[in-house]
Amino acid sequence: MNVIYIIGVGLIGGSFAIDIRKENPAAIVYGIDTNEGYLDESLALGVIDRKATLDDLENADLVIVAIPVDATVKLLPTVLDKIGDNTLVVDAGSTKEAICKEVEHHQKRRNFLAAHPIAGTENSGPKAAISGLYKGKTNIICEVEKTTFKLQEKALELFRAIGMRIRYMDPVSHDKHIAYVSHLSHISAFMLGKTVINKEKNERDIFDMAGSGFESTVRLAKSSPAMWTPIFKQNKDNVIETLEEYINNLQQFKELMQQDNFSEIFNEMENTNYIKQILNGIK
Repeated sequence: MNVIYIIGVGLIGGSFAIDIRKENPAAIVYGIDTNEGYLDESLALGVIDRKATLDDLENADLVIVAIPVDATVKLLPTVLDKIGDNTLVVDAGSTKEAICKEVEHHQKRRNFLAAHPIAGTENSGPKAAISGLYKGKTNIICEVEKTTFKLQEKALELFRAIGMRIRYMDPVSHDKHIAYVSHLSHISAFMLGKTVINKEKNERDIFDMAGSGFESTVRLAKSSPAMWTPIFKQNKDNVIETLEEYINNLQQFKELMQQDNFSEIFNEMENTNYIKQILNGIK
């Protein structure tokens, strides 16, 4: 796959471009983005080789769609309309059910692979793109059986070449599980940041008193609202379910505090320490 088109040249798409070129120096990487400034920046940084438009996609070996999930739902059918018969199209969205449903009856559904690389940072834009972002990270593939086998093979070869682990899951299960392990943590970070901002009016106090614990916990609150609002919208039902459970746990913790039941608070935290074993090895 030597002719690569990246739709969305920010953190996710740009990092794919960098790693693909590292593995295949002969590849020519084209960028497509509604933000002309991002395209110029990507060219200047060497993330992409040339600008392109959707009308150029017929020549592509690989198209990676790395834009907000609401935009992916709208754009993906058009992308499939424009590609050649042997082109592989991969998306990188954090929700999968709506995206898969949108193209389930498309005549070129066999050219599409629904993927979710579990990787990223709180930063966005072309400058956020980094080499090695995907090394050691899990890539969840949904409905792999609906992608033609030869294109499956090409995709998996690429993902493994840049260091990714592969996990298969149906779209409904993906969206339910990811609501707990990703979407809830982002909401928690945003709301923690809001709570501190509302209470601590003196920005210098926040800066001086915030330790590494606060910084790491609230880090995700620096993420792009333009990316995360559509994710919450598409996964609304699952996110609400996780929030209800989370709020219930917070309420119980508050009640234990009110009751001065610190022995039970100790037990709650000690039991939750098991998360260290579950997450052992994640970088």
